[in-house]
Amino acid sequence: MSDVLVLMKGIEKTFPGVHALKNCDFQLRAGEVHALVGENGAGKSTLMKVLTGVYTKDAGHILYKGQEVEIPNPKAAQDLGIAIIHQELHLMPHLTVAQNIFIGREPRKGARFVLDEKQINKDAQDLLDMMHLDLDPKARVADLTVAKQQMVEIVRALSFNSEVLIMDEPTSMLTGTEIDELFRIIRELRSRGVGIVHISHRMEELKQISDRVTVMRDGRYIATVDTHAVTIDKIISMMVGQEIYETARSLPLETNKVVLEVKSLSRAGVLKDISFQLHRGEILSFAGLVGAGRTEVARSIFGADPFDSGQILVHGNEVQIRTPNDAVKYGIGYLSEDRRRYGVMPTMDVETNIVAAALDKFLGSFGWVNKASSRFAAEAQVNDLRIRTPSLEQRVRYLSGGNQQKVVMAKWLVRDCDILICDEPTRGIDVGAKSEIYKLLNDLAGSGKAIIMISSELPEILRMSHRIIVMCEGQITGELTAAEATQERILQYATRRESIARN
Repeated sequence: MSDVLVLMKGIEKTFPGVHALKNCDFQLRAGEVHALVGENGAGKSTLMKVLTGVYTKDAGHILYKGQEVEIPNPKAAQDLGIAIIHQELHLMPHLTVAQNIFIGREPRKGARFVLDEKQINKDAQDLLDMMHLDLDPKARVADLTVAKQQMVEIVRALSFNSEVLIMDEPTSMLTGTEIDELFRIIRELRSRGVGIVHISHRMEELKQISDRVTVMRDGRYIATVDTHAVTIDKIISMMVGQEIYETARSLPLETNKVVLEVKSLSRAGVLKDISFQLHRGEILSFAGLVGAGRTEVARSIFGADPFDSGQILVHGNEVQIRTPNDAVKYGIGYLSEDRRRYGVMPTMDVETNIVAAALDKFLGSFGWVNKASSRFAAEAQVNDLRIRTPSLEQRVRYLSGGNQQKVVMAKWLVRDCDILICDEPTRGIDVGAKSEIYKLLNDLAGSGKAIIMISSELPEILRMSHRIIVMCEGQITGELTAAEATQERILQYATRRESIARN
């Protein structure tokens, strides 16, 4: 086909002990957004690293614009017009936008060792204008938001006249508004004939931005389908090789027993008059845009952040929670949105992480940890939660994101908390692990645990919640039952700036 930019056939790649790519195919057309999906370890990044010269293929063929090519290094890919924007941005924060765009290729003047800053800024402005981007070429990159830094990466890639642009999880750190702007730029590039590979775990993005989807599993090519002709559930089943529990089942509220009540919780400049109830067996979700105050509510309840006024009642009794230890004493567990910083001890083993919050249960008469009982408890959680680890001695840092999240949950289950606060419980994990987390949360609610879930993904909120509380600028602006909730209604409440009475 004349519009095919890239054709990869029968690509093989082996590392010591790992057959990473097995007879993989991939095709990218000019002027299309092609989503590349698969669970962690499916081979997506490895295949793209072969295309960009980071890895050399062991077998197979790569055709670029109909001609077979060898891509031995990233410079060769760049010369062909193939660029990649990694999830971790590779910019120099102390330099300006223009200097980052043209680093190593700066126009010079005079004796040729003097940079022509005026020309650099002009050339950068021309590129920014072409993409309708409101960026100052003289601005320091360190002073830009993550979204604007990502725009700089895109413009830098285009400055090489790239016709193929690979984006690895481009929306993982962006807000909803920033994602809209990124998608505008992607559509602009598509209209100019650029072929874009979009790697993402966010299934709902596929329908918004992609034309075709290629699915990989266990290092193999599974299928390529037109986005409009396939359902998200079908894509997910291809990714994991079976029909999975993606949509959380609806659980009836078993009881009206209130296990947690928050009254008029306030903190100057952060939270204003936060009041709500949480029932036994309920999943109560908090929705809102970035900066709405959802995490601040959770951290205040857990004693990680102070509050100026208000009351917290657990099982009907007012309690004083000034530290996380106080919260744990009253049966409250907290899964932080930053699990590597606050949830797990990455350099410690699985067993130690699982029993860490309940060590007092495993102390013998002389203050020593009873290793037999500790190991028994950890093994039970590994089995019950299906934590994939070669052993209890494995350091948590080497587990996948989904399994790390399960370790955090296991920690609080060993502690036997009645109330679990889960802040972005599926952030950064693949769709198969998400499904397992959804099932686990539903099972916990079904067993009588009370769960507060904070999520930035509206489909997740709608799937998982019995009730939804919406926040904006530190205030509760709406409350919806599962039957009342839609994405539109949640967003209406999430963008209200004034205080309103809850419906």
